[in-house]
Amino acid sequence: MTTIRIATRGSRQATAQSEHVASRLRAAGFDTELVLVETLGDRTQADNVPLHTIGGQGVFVKEVQRAVLDGRADVAVHSAKDLPATDADGLEIAAFLARRSVADVLIGGTLDGLAHGAPVATGSVRRRAQLRLVRPDLEFRELRGNITTRLERIPDGGAIVMALAALEVLGMTDRVDDVLDPTRFVPAVGQGCVAVECRIGDHEIADALAGIDDASTRRAVTIERVYLDELGAGCTLPVGAYVDGELLHVFLADEAGLTAVTRAVELSGEGSHDLEQARQAAREARETVTGP
Repeated sequence: MTTIRIATRGSRQATAQSEHVASRLRAAGFDTELVLVETLGDRTQADNVPLHTIGGQGVFVKEVQRAVLDGRADVAVHSAKDLPATDADGLEIAAFLARRSVADVLIGGTLDGLAHGAPVATGSVRRRAQLRLVRPDLEFRELRGNITTRLERIPDGGAIVMALAALEVLGMTDRVDDVLDPTRFVPAVGQGCVAVECRIGDHEIADALAGIDDASTRRAVTIERVYLDELGAGCTLPVGAYVDGELLHVFLADEAGLTAVTRAVELSGEGSHDLEQARQAAREARETVTGP
């Protein structure tokens, strides 16, 4: 029986996601083993350093991917929202697990109930930009750390912002005070989804992962990733995209959050045309926010 070695970050959320992948693979007849990897994002958690200043997207995935590329593991498990829009050299995303909830949530208070000038903590420039459009009076603070750490850092009289899916993974949805509408507060690309990579050409592992791949999630997240890819690998602007059936909800703002685009694009339902629609939506949003 083949043992599939699963590279994962060691955080509680990451290992819970990886254990879910492992359980699906064991149900299909494979033995599994977790290979714990520390990433740059993990090493800087305690310093509360903003993610965008240390590399942004990718800081939680590169070392996990390297474990697969150098043969220490067979697959890499990630929160899809942590992955850059382009695949890493030598790797392919062989499975997208069925998506959990995509929405962001507030813990500590509700958006309408927060007092004028209340503090809201989040490490996401997207979340700050979206909330600022609705509540420009809020005072934003930096927030890093694992789930438990963040829940301990709810500011007095304020709230923190988190992904609902992370709380679902850990069985902690009872902490939620307000669920933000994902069509208005468009989530990060791939939010709520677990992605599993393997080496290109490793057909045995790819075939095993094909058995846990969710087709509708793959379609949705692929379209979202194309939107992000069209904005450019170096894009550090606040950005979100979310496919809900035949609607692509997109968001883009400038660095100051003064100019923003939030809109829905009706998809054709045809694969290649859907991808081109995502690229066109990105081009139009970028032109609106940054100019031609």
